Amino acid sequence: MLGEFEQVVLLAVLGAGDDAYGIPVRDEIARRTRRRVSLGAVYKTLTRLEDKRLVTSRIGEPTARRGGRRTRCYVVTAAGQRALRASLESVQRMTAGLDLGMGHP
Repeated sequence: MLGEFEQVVLLAVLGAGDDAYGIPVRDEIARRTRRRVSLGAVYKTLTRLEDKRLVTSRIGEPTARRGGRRTRCYVVTAAGQRALRASLESVQRMTAGLDLGMGHP
């Protein structure tokens, strides 16, 4: 079972596409969750997910945005996709039939 932030980071890597390194992943999280997260938390989670073999990384091309420095780009592995799917399905099963009061203040 994945933790909530691990789910969010995996989804953000998928959403960020081919250039899924720390900043675009953090920006994707902020945009979709309206939540501020530190870049350190994102990188720590990406490292943990890589240790679990749920993402892989490669060194990308230098970018002007990073002053010519290279980026470490991440991709969700097949195992990561399976773990994410199973985790999200588990949450759906837990919430099925519950009145969560969504839409009420």
